[in-house]
Amino acid sequence: MPANGRQARKERRRLRKEGRRPGPPGPYALLPWLLMGLGSFSNLFQGETSNPWIGGIGLLAFNSLYISVVFRGFVKEKRESPVSYVLLGAMAAITFGLAIGYGGSWLLYFPLLSLACGTILRHRLLAVGLLGLAVAACLIAVWRDDSTSTPWTLGYGTFISGAVTAAILTLSETVMELRSTRQELARTAVEKERLRFSRDLHDLLGHTLSVIVVKSEAARRLAPRDMDAALLQVADIESVGRQALTEIREAVTGYREGSLATELDRARSALTAAGMEPSVRRSGPPLAPQTEALLGWVVREAVTNVVRHSTATACTFVVDGTADRVRLTVTDDGRTPAPPPTPGIGGTGLKGLAERLATAGGSLEAGPAPSGGFVVTAELPADAPGEADGDGGPAPTLTL
Repeated sequence: MPANGRQARKERRRLRKEGRRPGPPGPYALLPWLLMGLGSFSNLFQGETSNPWIGGIGLLAFNSLYISVVFRGFVKEKRESPVSYVLLGAMAAITFGLAIGYGGSWLLYFPLLSLACGTILRHRLLAVGLLGLAVAACLIAVWRDDSTSTPWTLGYGTFISGAVTAAILTLSETVMELRSTRQELARTAVEKERLRFSRDLHDLLGHTLSVIVVKSEAARRLAPRDMDAALLQVADIESVGRQALTEIREAVTGYREGSLATELDRARSALTAAGMEPSVRRSGPPLAPQTEALLGWVVREAVTNVVRHSTATACTFVVDGTADRVRLTVTDDGRTPAPPPTPGIGGTGLKGLAERLATAGGSLEAGPAPSGGFVVTAELPADAPGEADGDGGPAPTLTL
């Protein structure tokens, strides 16, 4: 419990740290730049501007539009809205009017207009807009010849203001998108691991518990007549239980490796204890370890279903392999109590197997056999360069 508590505290600290990471700057970071207009405000306040009412209305309108455009620029839907371009156009008209009419410190509204353009415009439109504003600021400054700074400095400041603003915002948005993508990938990885563990646990426990139940029933039936045979079944139950513990530990760590031959031997033991006659026929070249492991899962699930749901007296396993593909067919002669819930695939275990095999490039089909009983057919790629033992020739046919 203390270890779990420490882990929880570490996770909370990590989340708090994640939340404190810097993201894109907000619109409030661009509002202090309005102080560049203090020179024009001072001219109005000291009566150095002709037609002060026009200048005051222009100043108020520009500041209001600037604040509105900047706040819209930080919301993608509003930034790409036609309204934002209309407001930006109105700012441009006011900027040109004030700069041409008054000159001097009023020319500093060009860099402010460029900042607003950097929050709204992107790509080619941004480049054209900033170049146009820079050239216009230079030409008006030369024509007025009363700018507080040299014309080329004003033009450079106009261009660089919008360019840097757009670059910082674009980079910040990209960082936030990457962070969101990383978190989504982490959630997906956790979901995949949960799905893997649930499948493994279902397949392991379903088969193991079915075998234990069958062998327990066999021991109960044999105990009154043949105590030695009953004790042999009890010993098998102990062995199956120990093996199940080992497999569950391996499933938790994700390192469980299956073997088709081992699963076929376990299937024969489980079916024999349930009073069914197993038959195995296997032919073809050696299989890759991953293919063997997947087919082992199919055998395990099929035997579990036969023991739990079928009234069969015999069950046949046929493995046919070629250099490219391998097919496993499991057929019983019993009667299935109810049709499968989904055409071609049975319950939860078979659905999980179908997903496993599909990921490996294979397929799984399950349903009633034409001649009666139930049949499960699995197909998988068979070639595994450098991993197969032997000369790759056909393996002898084995009948149990």
